[in-house]
Amino acid sequence: MRVLQTSVPRPGAPNEDFVLSSHTAVVVLDGAGMAPGIATGCGHGVAWYVEQLGARLHAAAVRGEAPLADCLAEAIGSTADAHRDTCAVDDPFSPSATVAVARVRAGLFEWLVLGDCTLVLEKGGKVTAVTDDRLAHVAAEARQALAATAPDSEERRRAHQILVRQERGLRNTPGGYWVAAADPQAAHHALTGSEPATDIQRAALLTDGAARLVTTFHTTDWNGLLDLLTHHGPQAAIHTIRETECSDPHLNRWPRSKKHDDATIAHLHL
Repeated sequence: MRVLQTSVPRPGAPNEDFVLSSHTAVVVLDGAGMAPGIATGCGHGVAWYVEQLGARLHAAAVRGEAPLADCLAEAIGSTADAHRDTCAVDDPFSPSATVAVARVRAGLFEWLVLGDCTLVLEKGGKVTAVTDDRLAHVAAEARQALAATAPDSEERRRAHQILVRQERGLRNTPGGYWVAAADPQAAHHALTGSEPATDIQRAALLTDGAARLVTTFHTTDWNGLLDLLTHHGPQAAIHTIRETECSDPHLNRWPRSKKHDDATIAHLHL
């Protein structure tokens, strides 16, 4: 497997996405940013967390000895243990991440998605996308209230804090949503699957900031996004995302929680 990858932070901020690949496995993570004014319970920060979790997950995946959910559970547990003595790792506001993983092993293309990262697959000429959208179905009223506020306003900052507090109260709970944080059991709530590797024509792993051309701006579909990656590469795709974001600086045409987001793409060639 050959992987072309690009990860670009939103302007003026550290990158809270992460990507790491080898010839057998690729991992993409999207760290959950925190609303200003809310303490995380962790002195390391989101970027540190995704780097630690991503590296441990990739190491477990390339060993090829366990299902991907078990690899993720191992990585979550060891990352939590790495800062349990100094940080409140079980606090609902501690760092967390959404995850997408792909691995080629024994002739199979194996995948895992936890949270709103996306796996895009072309099989038999048909393109499908897999994402875990459980977060989008919680705290609906708070989400609508945030969308109704003006960008860069104090009202929007307060609404964002309210939304984050409500969401985090439902993190890794039955009836809520599941992400990688400190509880290894969350890994076993991930979406998983496998296909014969020879059946896969094209594939990509995306953070939600990189999926915006399809999910937010609706300027293409998943097949069109794979075409863009095939002919022009991940950097060109993210450049197009940034141009589109900048064309709507006040979030009027395409309502969204923030003007820019970290964007990460891993384009897989099997």
